[in-house]
Amino acid sequence: MDYAQSFAISALGMNIERARVEVASLNLANANTVQGVGGATYQPLRVVVDARAVTARLAAGTSGTFAAMMREGSDVAASTRQVVQIVPTGAAPRLVYEPGHPSADERGYVSYAAVDAATEMVSLMSATRAYEANVAAMNTSRTLALRALDIGGTA
Repeated sequence: MDYAQSFAISALGMNIERARVEVASLNLANANTVQGVGGATYQPLRVVVDARAVTARLAAGTSGTFAAMMREGSDVAASTRQVVQIVPTGAAPRLVYEPGHPSADERGYVSYAAVDAATEMVSLMSATRAYEANVAAMNTSRTLALRALDIGGTA
């Protein structure tokens, strides 16, 4: 069994989930931002993963040690950049009636970013759980590899 492949799968999954956590955190941080300079409002972001690219990248195989795969610029880091896209949702800004706000328009509405805090928290929690599952899978693969070495060493 090629343990480097199972390590690469788990590492790729962890990198994808880390991207989801970072995007959800960025969205939550900008949930209450108002219209910026030039009339631009913060656009919530989403992580889009191309499953075909993941399959192709992993089918191509990996080389090197696990430590080498985890370094920036490695196969796994390059794989993550190739399969993950961070795209704006294109949601319309959330209008809140606040006539006394300095950024209010002529009708008294302030444009806030269209970030749904509940959705972002669910995304954050699911990404965290998926990251933990990938860590558990990697630890199981490591344990299996070490046990196989122990069995092979006693024969």
